[in-house]
Amino acid sequence: MPDLFPKVNSFTLGYHPREVDQYFARAREAYEKPGFATDLAAFDVRRASFDLTRGGYGTAAVDAALDRLEVAFSARVRERFVREKGQDAWMQELAGRAQTLYPRLRRPAKERFAAPKRFHGGYDREQVDAMLDRLTAFFDQGQPVTADDVRAVIFARKRSGAAYEERVVDAYLARAVDILLGVA
Repeated sequence: MPDLFPKVNSFTLGYHPREVDQYFARAREAYEKPGFATDLAAFDVRRASFDLTRGGYGTAAVDAALDRLEVAFSARVRERFVREKGQDAWMQELAGRAQTLYPRLRRPAKERFAAPKRFHGGYDREQVDAMLDRLTAFFDQGQPVTADDVRAVIFARKRSGAAYEERVVDAYLARAVDILLGVA
């Protein structure tokens, strides 16, 4: 079977090919199911992870394919929902999900998430707050921001006094991506 993705050289770490191949085979099977009744959703695609191994698949190529797969699954879910319940119901669904993001968006800067445990690093608070300000502008004023904008953001690491806990921020931004994909 030919490789799905380009491999890195034998001295470089890449994603484990067997794990990636199995994941994409499962995703293809789920996507092609009649009626699209599946247990694999766009959120699950976002959470996919693979072990690293020397000479594995290039991470950038696999990550880009995961982004496209996430968009495809999200679009299928939206199409089905709209077909069954209508566009207005879909927009109400998204608005309801977006409302769950607002409590953090309304908190003062530097207080939107918990700090990491003492002596642990986390994401730079100012950079995270800047991304949340962009989300606020999107929701309140229609300023442009896309799922790709949120996915591509890379936060600097800071010490606990100037940082937010990474896992909480990642989970929050994953929910924002889910909503932004639904709007696209």
